[in-house]
Amino acid sequence: MDETTGLRERKKAATRLALHEAALRLAADEGIDAVTVEAIADAANVSRRTFSNYFSSKEQALFHGDTMRLHRLLELIREQPVDEAPWTVLSRAAERLTEEVFGGSEPSWLTQRRELRAHPGLAPHQVAAYAAIERELSAELARRLTGDDVALRSRLLAATFLTILRVAVQHWIEHPGEPMTETVRTALVAAAPAVPPGGHRTSTGTWHRPPIPAESPRAQ
Repeated sequence: MDETTGLRERKKAATRLALHEAALRLAADEGIDAVTVEAIADAANVSRRTFSNYFSSKEQALFHGDTMRLHRLLELIREQPVDEAPWTVLSRAAERLTEEVFGGSEPSWLTQRRELRAHPGLAPHQVAAYAAIERELSAELARRLTGDDVALRSRLLAATFLTILRVAVQHWIEHPGEPMTETVRTALVAAAPAVPPGGHRTSTGTWHRPPIPAESPRAQ
């Protein structure tokens, strides 16, 4: 990427972020129903057309932060060795992302998100933000699995992990009594695949159970 292209991409990222922050601020101050695309564009000092170049709706602008964080999560997953157990990789990436985002303090955007959490119209858009990244995560996990039905198993694992993460974050927003990292860690541990009795985890993230010894012949 040359210097001109890099500068252009940074400007685009800055504009997208400005629109996101304006949408959050206005929604928290006035309520989501009162916010319009025009108001968001005005607050970010851009035109309505510029808004449309970046987002298709005010809800998409509101959840841009989730999209950025989920793409960062993918980066953290891809950085890890491909032969490590997938659930270990996912858990480690989730904890690292949480540390990066919060770093021991509560970011200002979270206060705004907390004020909006009760709005019934926002839940589908949050789910959509997670669903949009699910296919990429599934493809990454497929590289880390072996055996039968890899395509199906990778999709199930991706969907399960992202749902756990979304619920854990939402739970913490509603009950912020402990550090976010602890809430995420607890959720991931609670949902981790169970080890069969006498089994152990293989490098592919599946579980291996030793063969059951044949019954000895009954005494005659």
